[in-house]
Amino acid sequence: MNAPRPPSTHESIILRIVWMLVFVLVWQVAQFLLGALVLVQLIYRLIYSAPNAGLMNFGDSLSQYLAQIGRFGSFHTEQKPWPFSDWPAPRPPEGEAPHSVPPAAHPVRDEDPKL
Repeated sequence: MNAPRPPSTHESIILRIVWMLVFVLVWQVAQFLLGALVLVQLIYRLIYSAPNAGLMNFGDSLSQYLAQIGRFGSFHTEQKPWPFSDWPAPRPPEGEAPHSVPPAAHPVRDEDPKL
């Protein structure tokens, strides 16, 4: 005969199901943000002939976050994604170099007040 499961195991799977449902909703929002970021990055690339570094970094972090959600949802890990763990750090770019804007030249100021 099948022995009943201990209550702690049953409660933990119910809690995990709740977290998985929450992260499915978070996945939908993050997926939309990543799609919007891709379009903005494409437009930026067409205008400036190079991608934006900030968008590259955020896109990499966001895609790693989506991977964390997938790993948690597929029972590959017990570690819950952000906000329960650190936000993924962006990796160095492997493709095009990002667009860089040279710093603006500052005029030389006279430090002595003129009277």
